[in-house]
Amino acid sequence: MPEPAAEAATTAVPATDPAQVQRLTDVVTRLRRALRSSIRTDYPWESLPMAQVELLQTLASGPLRVGELASRQRLAPNTVSGLIGKLLDSGFVDRQADPGDRRTARIAVTEAGHRQLADWQRAHEQRMAAALSALSAEDSAAVMDALGGLERLAVALGAEQPTAGSGTSTG
Repeated sequence: MPEPAAEAATTAVPATDPAQVQRLTDVVTRLRRALRSSIRTDYPWESLPMAQVELLQTLASGPLRVGELASRQRLAPNTVSGLIGKLLDSGFVDRQADPGDRRTARIAVTEAGHRQLADWQRAHEQRMAAALSALSAEDSAAVMDALGGLERLAVALGAEQPTAGSGTSTG
């Protein structure tokens, strides 16, 4: 007896169907844009650019050197340095001595940065919950059922090598 996931894969539209791939790309882009614009409308205090939020999210698990952060975010080190400068000015991160190499510093999230990130996360969760509750029960369930596949897609995309010019986006 085939496993449910294997059975679903055989009845699903092939992942390489260009129309479906384009549709997925369009939907992800529209979702990101809609969430970004709605959060700024509903929560005007939200003023951090997405690239800075993503750096804070990455740093929330622990301090990193600029080069490590750039690699994880697939950004140029000078782009990360500029973003870090803005986060330093805002008091959301600070520089710490790297115990393994005194010539370099690690960037760490401050208490203010953790609070800002928690506020940002809570606002997004509230906005997403409100939008999900506006959907039919079937559509809401379909979105939630898709989470596992979307998470695996994000991992697969993260495992790919960046293409030329793609590593400098600030979203």
